[in-house]
Amino acid sequence: MVLNRIDGPQDLKSLTHDDLLTVAEELRTFIVSSVAKVGGHLGSNLGAVELTLALHRVFDSPRDTILWDTGHQAYVHKIVTGRMGLFDQLRQAGGLSGYPSRAESEHDIIENSHASTSLSWAFGLAKGRSRDDGQVIAVIGDGALTGGMAYEALNTIGHLQVPVVIVLNDNGRSYDKTVSRLASEVSRVRLSGVYRAARRAVDPIIDRVPYASKVADAGLGAVKAVVADDPALQGFVEALGIHYLGPVGGHDFKDLEHALRVASAENGPVLVHVLTQKGKGYAPAETDREKKLHDTSAFDIATGRGTKTKPRSWTQAFSDVLLDVMDANEDVVAMTAAMPGSTGLLPCAARHPERVIDVGIAEQHMVTSAAGLAHQGKIPVVAVYSTFFSRAFDQANLDVGLHDEHVVFCFDRAGITGDDGASHHGVLDLSLCLRIPAMTVFAPSSEQELVEMLHTAVTLDGPVSLRWPKYAAAQRDTVGSGLAAHKLREGTAAAVVAIGDRVEPALVAAEALAEDGVDVAVWDPRVIRPVDGAMLDDLRRYDLVITVENGYASGGAGAHIADRLVELTGVMEAPRVLRLGVPDGYIQHAKPDHILAELGLDAAGIEAGIRKTLGIDAA
Repeated sequence: MVLNRIDGPQDLKSLTHDDLLTVAEELRTFIVSSVAKVGGHLGSNLGAVELTLALHRVFDSPRDTILWDTGHQAYVHKIVTGRMGLFDQLRQAGGLSGYPSRAESEHDIIENSHASTSLSWAFGLAKGRSRDDGQVIAVIGDGALTGGMAYEALNTIGHLQVPVVIVLNDNGRSYDKTVSRLASEVSRVRLSGVYRAARRAVDPIIDRVPYASKVADAGLGAVKAVVADDPALQGFVEALGIHYLGPVGGHDFKDLEHALRVASAENGPVLVHVLTQKGKGYAPAETDREKKLHDTSAFDIATGRGTKTKPRSWTQAFSDVLLDVMDANEDVVAMTAAMPGSTGLLPCAARHPERVIDVGIAEQHMVTSAAGLAHQGKIPVVAVYSTFFSRAFDQANLDVGLHDEHVVFCFDRAGITGDDGASHHGVLDLSLCLRIPAMTVFAPSSEQELVEMLHTAVTLDGPVSLRWPKYAAAQRDTVGSGLAAHKLREGTAAAVVAIGDRVEPALVAAEALAEDGVDVAVWDPRVIRPVDGAMLDDLRRYDLVITVENGYASGGAGAHIADRLVELTGVMEAPRVLRLGVPDGYIQHAKPDHILAELGLDAAGIEAGIRKTLGIDAA
């Protein structure tokens, strides 16, 4: 294998063209094999093979700084910078991160698993150093370029003429060979009236495609984008003062290296527009209509299908109940920031195509737009990963909260998420939502509670939020109603208030304690704000109250409930409150169960915390 001779970027520079073709094939085989075993990001990395090799042949990392936006596309970069032998532990506890990581390599500067940030980093790095100290190259995907922060950075880079090489990895269109040849002729086509005529011909065809199909297969807009959008992109970029080069075929080494060398010689900012095919070289990824196997759990290489039967997820449960809610109320509108499949909105888009809005990777824009929709009498349901909500907190606070608009926020992947590490844990949403004074905050503990709560949420006034974790949806026969808390277990020694998905482990812990004659009550508060007065009245009778949540303990649900108890009883009369939750800090990647156990948030940890506080030895 030629790949086995690559210990660092310098080893790429002497390879022949034939060697490069071989290495590209070997890299794709290695990546598919590695991700098939442990899961990870697949499609974007398969599409970035030639681009990554070309970047490392033209530039001199780490002296030249290569930034990846997002880090989804950095597996090849990791391999050629000496980390190939670590891929058997990709995204495993103590193993290789799924994103660039300063802790791993001098070739990594930013972790950057949240999109649209690389250009701002690039501006700061390039502005803060001399060109003689090395160049700055930012690789940004076409999806990430939909984020407003990227455009703010482009404006500043162009205005101040900061020498940054921007590589636009345009992989959202899934070009086949024919369309790629058309793309290579865009520079010639745009000089004539051909692209305008082609756009007039293609527009009616694309516009007749159902919305659900559009969001499931970005390739449907390929021809329209090629003949119309590229000239517009060039005009826009150059109007900002940034030289545009391209489009360049992203799987042609000679064209790529030539374009990158030209860009390297520029004195000011330059954007190289590179056209790549997401999932290239692996048929199941190339033919995956929804997301080109962008991310996947372990799978069978022959078919691309998962090797394990997955239990019913919270996302599936949300998708089903939202479909019912939209069927029943034509004012309900669903919104997503470039993740209609991952947040469960595709079935809704298929049935109600005009009432599902995908704004791209633009969470701030999405939330303020939701406020506008709500003001016009619509009921926006904003479906977003918990970790991405923090990007739009200002808008949620001042556009939705301050104006008391009825927007329903639905946070998927709330709490500890696992494999993707510090940037993806959804541990902030409870703390953030509780800082928005007008917001009703739900925390469903089961699929049945989620159904009840979403139906309730759309009938309320003002902002509302719901949250659920990444793993399998809990099932329970008993369900609460409205804004009332639900007492699940009686007890006299102490009372546990378990938030959302922590209800099940709290009940297990209570049963274990009962075997030693220690009876603890268990409450499912269901709604964190407003806190149910009946639950507070019951809690004040105990000497000890334990709150447990899958989120930051500081400023979270437990702190909020403790404050309400003090308000009700006074400081001197309030019970002691033990708050169990995620400690302040950045939690690295591992399986969720492993992390929750280490944090003392599983059943054994909850039991141990109660025993320690009550002074009871373990049996």
